[in-house]
Amino acid sequence: MPADLAVIGLGHLGLPLAQAATAAGIPTIGYDTDVRAVAELRAGRPPVDGSLTAAELRRMLSGGFRATTDPAELGRVRTAAICVPTPLGEDRALDLSAVAEAARMLAARLRPHATVVLESTAYPGTTEEFLRPILEEGSGLRAGRDFHLAYSPSRLDPGNRVHGHAGVPKVIGGLTPACTEAAAASYGRFTDRVVRARGPREAETVKLLETNYRHVNIALANEMAVFCHDIGVDLWDVVRCAETKPFGFQAFRPGPGVGGHGVPIDPNYLSYRGRSFGYPLRMVELAQEVNGRMPRYVIQRCATLLNEHGKSARGARVLLLGVTYKPDVGDQEGSPAREIGSRLMEMGAQLSYHDPYVPQWQVTGRPVPRADALYEAAAEADLTLLLQHHRTYDLQGLAVKAQLLLDTRGATPAGAAHRL
Repeated sequence: MPADLAVIGLGHLGLPLAQAATAAGIPTIGYDTDVRAVAELRAGRPPVDGSLTAAELRRMLSGGFRATTDPAELGRVRTAAICVPTPLGEDRALDLSAVAEAARMLAARLRPHATVVLESTAYPGTTEEFLRPILEEGSGLRAGRDFHLAYSPSRLDPGNRVHGHAGVPKVIGGLTPACTEAAAASYGRFTDRVVRARGPREAETVKLLETNYRHVNIALANEMAVFCHDIGVDLWDVVRCAETKPFGFQAFRPGPGVGGHGVPIDPNYLSYRGRSFGYPLRMVELAQEVNGRMPRYVIQRCATLLNEHGKSARGARVLLLGVTYKPDVGDQEGSPAREIGSRLMEMGAQLSYHDPYVPQWQVTGRPVPRADALYEAAAEADLTLLLQHHRTYDLQGLAVKAQLLLDTRGATPAGAAHRL
C-alpha cells in the first residue's frame, strides 16, 4: 500500500515524527541515505542514541512503517516532512547542506498537490528563500499553486514521559493560507492541537525564540551558580524557594554546560544568503559565551576540591557519572562531558566513566574505561563527578561510597555532596 507520509531523515527529529504518525494509523515511510541505519531499523534494531526503544520500533514495524533508501518511494506520498540535521558550522552558521540535498532529491519526484513541510531548525526565511527555489526548479512546479509548502518547528523533548508528540501543540506556517491548511490537515491526524502561524517566517522564528529562550535562561542560572558559590550561598535552595512564586518566574537550573540538538541560533549568521542584518542578538551571544565556559568552571572546581583534600589533578582517579546531554537518554549530542573529560586528561587525571545508556565512550579518540561495578568504582576514585542525573542513580548511596562527590546537577540531598 502506498504511504501517505514520508519522513526524510531518520534521526532525532524524523524517527519520533514517524513513530507518532504510524501510531495514529497513517501509512508512513522513512527515507534516509544512511544505508546501515536503515538496515538496522528494518531488522528491528533501534538507534544507539536511545531515541527509540526496541519495543517501540517493533510496534512501528508491525504498524506498517517502512524504512527505505530508495528515493523513488517519495513519488507516491501526499505529504513529505524534511527532518534532516542542520548543525552549526565552525562559523556559527547553520549548515543547510542536508536540507538542500533532501530538497533536490524530493523535487525530482514531487507530485502536484503534494504537501512539503520543513521541520529542521532553520533561519527565518529559509523555507521561502532557500527551500522553495530548489523544489520549484527541480520539479517544474510552483509552490503555493501546484504544491503546498510550509514550515513546522520541531518541539521534541527526548525522554520526556509527560509531553509526548501528540500532546504538544504543532505550530505550522504555510506559504499561503491554503498551504497552512493542507499541512494542518496532515499533522492534525496525529497531533491534538495545531497552531497556525501567519506564515513560514513566523513559524521559523518560533523555533528561534524557543531555543534562545532556553539558552539565555540557562546562562543566567549558570552565572548565578558561580556567583552564589563565591559568596557562600546555596543556589539550589535559592531556586527551590524562588520557584514557589506563582507568577513572573520560571525555574531554570545550572549545569556543567549545555548540549543537545537545540543549538542557540543567531539570525545574524545568514550564510546561505551571503549577508547579515548587521546586528546580532547580543543576549544570545552572551548566553553562548556563559554556557560555553561552564566546562572550564567545572574543571576548576574539580582541581580545587582535589587540592583541598591534599591531592593533585595529575594522577587523580576521576569517575564521570552520566555522559549524555540529557537524563535517561543515550544521545550524547553536544554533551559537555566530552570537553570536561578532555580537559581532565590534559591535566593528567586517570578517567573512568559510568552511564547506563552508553556502553562505550571515547574522549579525543581514546577509549575511556567503563566502570561496571559503580559503587566500588566510586569508592576507589579520588573524585566522582556527576554530570548527568540518570533516574537509575542512587545518589544518596553514591554519596556515602564516594571519597569526593561533585554534583553539577543539584540532584544529591543537601549536605551529601559538593554541589555546583
